[in-house]
Amino acid sequence: MRETVASLHDLTVDLERNGRRSRILHGIDLEIGRGEVLGVVGESGSGKSVMSLAMLGLLPAASRPQVGGGLEIAGLDLTTATAAQLREARRTRLGVVFQDPMTSLNPTMLVGQQVAEKAGSKDEAIRLMREVGIPQPERRYRSYPHELSGGLRQRVMIAMAIAGEPELVIADEPTTALDVTVQAQVLRLLRTMRDEHGRSIVMITHDLGVAAQIADRVAVMYRGRIVEIGPTQQVLESPQHPYTLGLLGSRLSLTSDRSRPLWALPTDASLLGDDGGCAFSPRCSLATDHCRSAVPTLDQVGGGGEAPHRAACFESATIGTETSARADLPPLGPVPAVEVGRPLLSVAELACTFRVRDQHGKRVQLAALRGVTVDVQPGESIAIVGESGSGKSTLLRVAGRLQKHFEGSLRGPNGTDVQMVFQDAGSSLTPWMTIRELLHERLPPRTPRARREEQAIAILRRVGLPETVLPARPGELSGGQRQRVALARATIVPPKILLCDEPTSALDVSVAANVLNLINQLRRDLGIAVMFVTHDLAVARIIGDRIAVMYLGRIVELGNAEDVIAFPQHPYTHNLIAAVPQPGKEIDPLPGEPASPLDPPTGCAFHPRCPVALPECGTTVIGTQLVAVDGRRSGDYDRHEVACVRKGEF
Repeated sequence: MRETVASLHDLTVDLERNGRRSRILHGIDLEIGRGEVLGVVGESGSGKSVMSLAMLGLLPAASRPQVGGGLEIAGLDLTTATAAQLREARRTRLGVVFQDPMTSLNPTMLVGQQVAEKAGSKDEAIRLMREVGIPQPERRYRSYPHELSGGLRQRVMIAMAIAGEPELVIADEPTTALDVTVQAQVLRLLRTMRDEHGRSIVMITHDLGVAAQIADRVAVMYRGRIVEIGPTQQVLESPQHPYTLGLLGSRLSLTSDRSRPLWALPTDASLLGDDGGCAFSPRCSLATDHCRSAVPTLDQVGGGGEAPHRAACFESATIGTETSARADLPPLGPVPAVEVGRPLLSVAELACTFRVRDQHGKRVQLAALRGVTVDVQPGESIAIVGESGSGKSTLLRVAGRLQKHFEGSLRGPNGTDVQMVFQDAGSSLTPWMTIRELLHERLPPRTPRARREEQAIAILRRVGLPETVLPARPGELSGGQRQRVALARATIVPPKILLCDEPTSALDVSVAANVLNLINQLRRDLGIAVMFVTHDLAVARIIGDRIAVMYLGRIVELGNAEDVIAFPQHPYTHNLIAAVPQPGKEIDPLPGEPASPLDPPTGCAFHPRCPVALPECGTTVIGTQLVAVDGRRSGDYDRHEVACVRKGEF
C-alpha cells in the first residue's frame, strides 16, 4: 500500500461570476500515493484546472471561492491553512507546471535567476537546468524567456517545479501546444521525475493518449465530477463510462478511417445535464429515465486491489456491447478529382527573411523560409507539418498576402478569394461585434438585409450552429463554437482557397473532430482548396490529400498523405511519426532541439539531429527529388519527393 501524499474528500468548489455563484466541483474523492502519476482527463469545463488550483491554494480571489470538504497535501490541510502556510507549502511541498510557460515566467528576468530564486543558488539552478535536459545550461542561464523555444521554456518550468524537492507536482496541460517531438521529451522528463526521484505527479490533459504515456491511474472528469477512475490500462482497454468511451472514440490515430466522418460527441452548448440526474445523460445514447432523474455514485466495476476500477454510471454493464458509432456513419461523399493542370496557387523558390534582435541586442537576419516550392491544385487539400520554427505559418501568411516582403515567385488568388482561419478564433474575431455583424460584414455591401440574414442563418446551419447565436458576441461562446463561427465567416462567400493555421491544436479531441469534419464537408460542398498547417500528423493525414513536411524553412518531404505516413522517406518524417503518442507504445523522442533559423547549420539543416546522417550531409544542400514508394513510382499528381541523400532507404 502506497503512502498517501494528497487526499481530497468530498471536495466542493463554488465560484462567482457576474454576480452569480456556481458549483464547479461536486464532491471529489481522490487519493494520490507517493511516487504515483495520476492522469486527469476531460473536456474543457470539466473542472480539471479548478481542481488543480484548489490543490495549490491558487483559486482566483476575484471569484470569491468557497471550498468545502477535505483537502490535505503532504500533511497540510489546505482548507484551513493560512496564507503564509500556503506560500511555504508551494515553496517546499508543491511544484507546478502550467500549460503556457510564457505566462508563468517573468519576461523581465533571466530564466536562470528565476530558477535560482526557487533553488537558492546559481550553482543549484544550473544543476537543475542540466538535470531537466537544457543544453549548455551555463549559457541558457543568461537567457530571457522569449529567447528560448517552447520546449526549453517548459523545461525551465519543470526545473523550477522540482527545485524545492516537492512531494507533489501538478502539471496542468504541459504539452498541449507543443510539437510531438518536444511533447515526447517533456513526457519522458516527467516520467524520470517519478522513476528516479519518487515524485508524485498529477498530469492534467485532454488527450488520453498523452495520459497513457505516463499515468499509473487515470481519472476522467465531466462537469465537476469524477465519472471514472482506475488503472490506466483498464480504463483505456475496458472503459466503463460512455463519456470515456466517447473520448477514446474521438481520438485520432495514424490509422483512422479516412472514408467516413470522424466520430465525435455532441458539443452543442445547450446539451447541459440536469442537476437532478447524470450530467452526461443529454449526450449519452445509453441514457434512461433513471439516468435523467438520479445522480450515479462512483462504484467499483472491475477487480479490487490497491487501485480499483470505478465508474459513475447506471448502465456500465451494457457499455461492453457498444461498438464505435463511427461504423454507422455514412461514408463521406467523394472529393472532386484533382486534375493536374494550371495550379490554383504556386510558389517557387520562396524565401522570407526577418530582421530581429539576438540575445545581445544586435540586429540579425532570421531566415524563416529558404527556397520553398509547392503547388496547390484547384480543390486540393494540402497539409503542412513540422516543428515550431519550421516556417509553416510564414508560408501560410505569404500565401494569404499577409506577409508582403519575400523573394521568389507567388502566383494565385488574392483578396476575398483567400480566407484564413487562425488557431485562436477568440483573438481573430472582433470581440465587440455580434456574430450577426461578423457574418454580415463579409457579404457584398448591396446585399438586401433580409438576404443577409438568410445567408447568415444558412451558413450557421452548415457549420452546425443554431441561429440563436446570432446576437451573441465571441466571448459568450465556447472555443469550439468560436472556431465554427470563424469557419462560417470565412466561407459565407465561398473562397477559392481556405488557409487554416493550427485551428484544432488547442481544442478538445471531440471538438477538434467536429471541426475537422466540418472543414472536410465544406471542401466537398463548396469545392474550395485548403492549406492546413498542423503539428499533428494524424490530423494531417485526415485533412490532406498530400502532406508537406517542413524543417527549418524548407520542404524536406512532399507526397500523397497515406504514402508519407505509411512509407516516410526522410529521417525527420520518420521521427515525427515515431513521436506520436499512442496507448501502449513507448516513445523514443527525437534528440536535441531544432536548429536556430538565426544560425542554420551548413548542409542539410537536420543532420545534427539525424540518426543516419552521412559525412556529406553536413556540407551538401539537396533539393527535393522524386523517389519510389513501396516499390512503385508516383503519378503526375501524387509525386513523392524527398530532400535527402539517403532517399529511398526508409
